[in-house]
Amino acid sequence: MSHVGVPRGTVRKRRSLALLTTGVLTIPVLAGCSSGGEETSRGVPQDIAPAARETVADGSTVNWAVDALPATFNAFQADADSATTRITGALLPSLFPMDKSGQPKLNPDYLESAKVIEREPKQVVLYKLNQQAVWSDGREIGAPDFVAQWRALSGKDSAFWTARNSGYERIEKIERGADDLQVRVTFSKPYADWRSLFSPLYPKEITGSPDAFNDGARTTLKNTAGPFVLRSVSTSKGTVTLARNPRWWGDKAKLDTLVFRAVAAKDRTQALADGTVDVADIDAATADRITLARRDRGNNGQQPAHGPGSEITPAAALRSWALAHGSDEEAAEIAQAAREKNRKAVVAYATEQKALRDFAVRKSLEPAYTQLALNGESGPLADDRVRRAVARALDRQELAQTVLGPLGLPAKPLGSHLALAGQPGYKDGSGALGDQNTKEAQALLADAGWTRGGAAQLPKDTKAGSEAEKKGDKDAKEDKDTKDGAEAEKETAEDAKKDEDKGAKTEKSEKESKEEKADEEAEDEKGDKKAGRASEDSAASRDEGLYIVGEDNKPGAQAPAHASASGASGLHVIAPARTAAAQSAALLRQAGVLGEDGTVAAQDKQPGGAAGAYAPVGTAAPAPAAAKGQLGKDGKTLTLRFVLPSGPGSQSLRSVGDKIAAMLEKIGIGTEITKVPDESYFKDHIASGEYDLALYSWPATAYPATDGRPIYAKPEPATDGSLLVEQNYTRVGTDHIDQLFDQAAAELDEKAARELMKQADARIWAAAGSIPLFQRPQLVAVDKKLANVGAFGFAAPRYQDIGFKNRQAAGSPADRKK
Repeated sequence: MSHVGVPRGTVRKRRSLALLTTGVLTIPVLAGCSSGGEETSRGVPQDIAPAARETVADGSTVNWAVDALPATFNAFQADADSATTRITGALLPSLFPMDKSGQPKLNPDYLESAKVIEREPKQVVLYKLNQQAVWSDGREIGAPDFVAQWRALSGKDSAFWTARNSGYERIEKIERGADDLQVRVTFSKPYADWRSLFSPLYPKEITGSPDAFNDGARTTLKNTAGPFVLRSVSTSKGTVTLARNPRWWGDKAKLDTLVFRAVAAKDRTQALADGTVDVADIDAATADRITLARRDRGNNGQQPAHGPGSEITPAAALRSWALAHGSDEEAAEIAQAAREKNRKAVVAYATEQKALRDFAVRKSLEPAYTQLALNGESGPLADDRVRRAVARALDRQELAQTVLGPLGLPAKPLGSHLALAGQPGYKDGSGALGDQNTKEAQALLADAGWTRGGAAQLPKDTKAGSEAEKKGDKDAKEDKDTKDGAEAEKETAEDAKKDEDKGAKTEKSEKESKEEKADEEAEDEKGDKKAGRASEDSAASRDEGLYIVGEDNKPGAQAPAHASASGASGLHVIAPARTAAAQSAALLRQAGVLGEDGTVAAQDKQPGGAAGAYAPVGTAAPAPAAAKGQLGKDGKTLTLRFVLPSGPGSQSLRSVGDKIAAMLEKIGIGTEITKVPDESYFKDHIASGEYDLALYSWPATAYPATDGRPIYAKPEPATDGSLLVEQNYTRVGTDHIDQLFDQAAAELDEKAARELMKQADARIWAAAGSIPLFQRPQLVAVDKKLANVGAFGFAAPRYQDIGFKNRQAAGSPADRKK
C-alpha cells in the first residue's frame, strides 16, 4: 500500500515497506496468553541469489523500480515514503540496520561499538565510531552530527518540521568522549530502544538549521556517507542516479551506478520486457507471466498456450475466418480488423514473453502485515461485543491461504501485532480474543441486542453495548440474556443459512449463465480476448455497464465525497510510511487505487446481499435485509461500511475483503463495500474515520515499544476539541495498553521488555480494534544474472554487494541495448 502525504506531526513514524472505549476484558484469559516464554518461530528466508563478493563483477548499472520519485530525501519528514527509505539506505549511515531475523545489528562500517555504560543515576550510551568513517566531503563523522540531529528532532524547536522524535526527546545531553571518535549520549529517563536513534544519520549541514532541514534536504543531499553518492535527480526522466562513492572506506561498491526509476505498478511488466528496469517489486499476475515465460523456453518459437487468442475455440476461429472471407462486406471488414488486432496482440505478447525469460521471481514475506481495522469511535463497532463478534467470525487461516497459498508461501495467520514470525519476542497472542467460532460470535451479537427481528422493532430508550453494562445491577439478567440470546440466535442462524444457501445457488446459476452468454458473444464477434491480461484488467472489464444490486447509481456515477483528514473532523494524524499498502507503501505499498479515468470509483454496496454480488442493469432489487437473516436493533439493520482500495495492485485485498464480507453475512452482519483510490484511501477514509472496516498494512519494526505505541495509543481529546489519534486509526485503546508500552520503553532488560510487549499485544487482541491477518507476500522480479538482490525479507540491503555474477553477464538489459 502506497504512502499518502499527511499534515506534519510530532510523532515518530513507524518504520518502513499501503490505525475509545473497550469492553470488559477477560483477565484470566489475558494472563494465560500473555505470560510464558517466547514461541520458537521461523520466518520465511530471504531470496536474493546470494553470492560471494569475489564472484560478482565490478562495473555496470542496475535500474531499480520505485513507485515514484521520493517526495523528500529527508526521512524524518511526514511525506517521506518507501522511495526515500530505499534511496537513503544507500547514501546515509544506518547504525543498527535489521538483520535477517528482524533484530537490530551493529553496523561495523560506522561503529566499532555502542553500548549502555551507565544506568544510574541516568542512562548513558557510549558510541565509538569507525576511525575511517567520513562524509563525502572528507569531514569526519562525529559528535557535532549527533548533536545537530538531536536538536532538530527533540521537538523543542518548532521551526524544524519533523514527524519523528520518539526517543530524541528523552536525551538530556550529548558530549564528546575521550576523543573525537567517541560520543556520549545521556538520557533524562531510561530508553530501551536507544538503538533506533540516529538512523539514518544526517550531516550537521542538513540538521543544523531549519531551512536546510525543512527545504534543502527535500530535493538533494550534497553530503552523504554511504557506498554511493547522489549524482543526479531528473524529474523529466523520473530517475534518481547514484554513483560509487570514491571516499567510501568499506567494501567497494560493485556497481558503477545505481539508478532508481519511477515506474507505476501497472507498467512494471512492460518495463521489465523493455529492459527499462532490472529489479522491480511485482504483483502475482506479473510473477505468473515470468514463470510462464521461463517454462515456455523450449517451445521452439511456437505460440504459447496462453495469452491473447489462446482460449479461442476451433469453432470460433473457423467462424471468424468464414466471416473475414465471406460475401458480407461489412461483416468481413469487421472480422478482418478483429483478426488483425488479435494477430498484433499475439506478436506483442510473444515478444514480451521472450524478454521476460531473462528474469527470475524472488519470493519471501515482506516485513509488513495486513490487518482488518475496526473503527470503534462510533456506530455498532463502538460496542466491544460487536467488534469481538466480527473477529470471531473470521477464518483467518482461509484468508491467509487466499493470498499466500497460490504463491507457494507459508499461509499461516499472524498471531501478534508487535512482532512477526521469526523475530525475537514473537508469540501468538490471539488466544486473548479466541479462534473462529460462529456460535460464540452470534451469542456476542445477541448479548449486544442485535437480533433477527430487531430491524423491525421501534427504538428503545435504553442504551445497548458497553455503556449499558456500566449502569450496574444487571449481573443475573446478563447471564440469562446471553443464554437466551444464544439459543434464539442459533435457531435464526439455521433459518438464515437455508435462505442464504438457496439464494446463493440461484444467484450463482444466473451469474454463470450471463457470463457464459457474454463470453460466447465476445468470441463470435471479435475473437480477440487477451488471456495474458492481468486479473485486474479482467475485473475492470466485467464491471463495464454494470451497477451494484440495490443501488440507484448508474455506471459512471460519481461517488459522494467524504470528509478529509483536515476537514470538519479536525483529526491530527500521521500515516504509515508505506502502504501497503506500498503498503503498503507500505507499509506498508505498504503498501501496498485510482480509477482508470482518475476519478473516485462508484461505491460498491451490498446491503444485506452477498458480498461482491453484481447484476446487469435492470435486475430487481434484493429482498429486505431482515428477510435474509440480517440482524437489527431499534429499527436499524446491522450494516458496516467496508472501505477497500480499487487500484491495480490491490486485487488480493479485494478478494480478502469479499471473503470477509461473506463470513460476516453468515452471522447476520451486512457490509456496504466502497472501493476508493489510493490517493484518498488514507486521508479521506482511514485517517478521517470515514469507515467501519478497512484493510491496510503496517511495516515490521525492531522497536515495538517505540513504534507500536502511536498505533495503539488511546485517543485523547486535543485542546481544540478534536480527537488526537496519532496513528491509531481504529480509535480503540486503553490506559492499560498505554502503560505497558511506556513501561517497556523504559525497561533496559530486553527479556523483561519483551514480556511487557506480549502483555500489551494480548490486551490489543482483546480490545478487537485491529485483527492481524497475514504477513504480506514479497515478490520481486530480478535479472537472473544479478546477485545479492531480490526479496530481502527483514534485512536491509547491502548495496555495495549488488552486481552481476560474472563479467560476461555484466551490464543491464538497458546497457546492452546501447
